[in-house]
Amino acid sequence: MTVVAFDFDGTLSDSEMTVLLGDRCGVAGDMAEITERAMNDEIGYAESLRKRAALLEGLPKADVTAAFDEVELRPGAADLIEELTDAGVTTAILTGGFERGVAAALEAEDVSVDHIVSNRLPMADDGEGAASDDGEQAGALTGDVDGPLIEGTKDDALEDLAADVGVDLAETVAVGDGANDLPMLEVAGLAIGFEPKPAVEPHCDVVVSTMAEAREVLADENVLTAN
Repeated sequence: MTVVAFDFDGTLSDSEMTVLLGDRCGVAGDMAEITERAMNDEIGYAESLRKRAALLEGLPKADVTAAFDEVELRPGAADLIEELTDAGVTTAILTGGFERGVAAALEAEDVSVDHIVSNRLPMADDGEGAASDDGEQAGALTGDVDGPLIEGTKDDALEDLAADVGVDLAETVAVGDGANDLPMLEVAGLAIGFEPKPAVEPHCDVVVSTMAEAREVLADENVLTAN
C-alpha cells in the first residue's frame, strides 16, 4: 500500500466546515440537517452541497476567514500524516470540503500532504465595501460552490492519483466516514471507516474511532514500513 487518501470533515478533522460557516450567519442548524441527510445517503451529495452553499450567500470575507481558522485536525492526525510521509507513503486529502479550511488546519499543525483535491466557495469581487456589477457585496460569499468533488466522485480522484503515482488501486488505502466517501472506499485496496455512518460501515474493511487506531491498522498492513 503506497497511497493513503483521507476524507477531511469527519475524518482527519472533527470540524464540519459548512457548520462553522453557518454559525457565522445563523444557519448552522439547517446546515447540520442537510449534512446529516447527505452523509446517510438520503439525498445526493451535489444537491446537499449546493443547498448548504446557498445558505451562506452574503457571508463577509472576514467571517469566512474566521470560520476556516477554527478548523482543526483531530488529535494524532498530524503525527500520522508525518509518519506516513517518513515511510515514503503518498498522502492525499480528497474532500468535498473547502481548500481554505483544509489549508488552515494543516498550516496550524505545520504539516502537509502530497495531494489535496477539494472544492471552493467563490467570493464576489474583493473590493473594500464595494459591490459587484450584479449587486453582490464585494468580499462576500456568492452562495455558489465549485470544484472537482461536487459532481465528480472520490473513486475517480483516487484512480487519477494512483495513476499519477504509478500504483494499482489495489495498493491504495481510503479513509472516510460518509456517503460521499463510498466510491473511494469501494475501489481502494483497503477501506478504513472512521466512525462511519450506518450506510457506510458495511462497505469498510475495518472501522476505527481514533487516529491511534488508524495507525495500528496501517502498521498491521505494513503501510508504515513502505519505502
